[in-house]
Amino acid sequence: MIAPSDVSPPGVELSRLAEWLDRNRPGLRQGRLTATLIAGGKSNLTYRLTDDHSQWALRRPPLGHLLPTAHDMAREYRVIAALGPSEVPVAEAVALCTDPAILGEPFYLMSFVDGVVLESPTAVPGRAAAIRASELLFDTLLALHRVDPAAVGLTDFGRPDGFCERQVRRWHAQFLASLPGLESEAGVVELAATELAVVQALGQRLPAAGPVGIVHGDYRLTNVMFTSDLQHIAAVVDWEMATLGDPLTDVGLLFVYHELAGATGAVMPAFPADRGFLTPNELVERYAAGDGHEVPALDWYIAFGYFKLGVIAAGIHARYRQGKTVGVGFEQFGAVIDLALRGAQDRLGGM
Repeated sequence: MIAPSDVSPPGVELSRLAEWLDRNRPGLRQGRLTATLIAGGKSNLTYRLTDDHSQWALRRPPLGHLLPTAHDMAREYRVIAALGPSEVPVAEAVALCTDPAILGEPFYLMSFVDGVVLESPTAVPGRAAAIRASELLFDTLLALHRVDPAAVGLTDFGRPDGFCERQVRRWHAQFLASLPGLESEAGVVELAATELAVVQALGQRLPAAGPVGIVHGDYRLTNVMFTSDLQHIAAVVDWEMATLGDPLTDVGLLFVYHELAGATGAVMPAFPADRGFLTPNELVERYAAGDGHEVPALDWYIAFGYFKLGVIAAGIHARYRQGKTVGVGFEQFGAVIDLALRGAQDRLGGM
């Protein structure tokens, strides 16, 4: 009989996981399971799981405070399974568990992609490699946005009609859900007032409906894995916010990640132009050139990206205050909330 597990890390009870695998995927596990948390995640948790014969990545929601409708493992699993045959590089979907009795929350397994995440600009050897990485980032986003949802079985993956309006309402609700965890924060009343002003301005200036596509929802340089030579993207990861809707929300948020990285290292390391990385404006220009359509003014999408990132930071900071985060760097997210919301206000003020 195969020994079930080794020492369990927080969030993964290996004995229960082994029993579930043996019932639902008999023969998949060939030995004792071990798991290690992969550093870097600030939302869902990712573990490297192995039985000394094969290895997989396990994804599950974070510990502690969870935002309503967020961290949907079944959605992540469905989208990577659907995109497997497409030109978008993703890990292979292996198994999904929707029973929270096993690990406390639903989870899924996918193939382990042995790729490189650019955690620092120093990981890129020279200007040519930095330019290549930047171009691949947007070329892959274009490949995603070109996928016909019907062709990969994702026609019902979202509700594109009224997408931007619903997104504003959804993320406002997420912010309100995080407020109890922030109630003792200095300046929380002013923060809530700023957030409400941003919500109202976004709602008053909604963009006209455009083409519908598969939206990643959190696309950025640190959510893709490169091959070791940095010549290709091996896999796009972290699909928890994927849906059908306006692809320009991905473009606006990516712009925000790169712009905000220059002000704080909490959300993403800065990848400066003097090392060869494309600037936020240059990234948008590459998308527009590759899309083949006129890309409208992105101020609303950039403002929405700032707003969304501020709400995400609020949820992360609330979990951190509860002592429910696993890993390092979470203490920086409190400052990101105000910074992001004010970034949204600045963009909206210029419209």
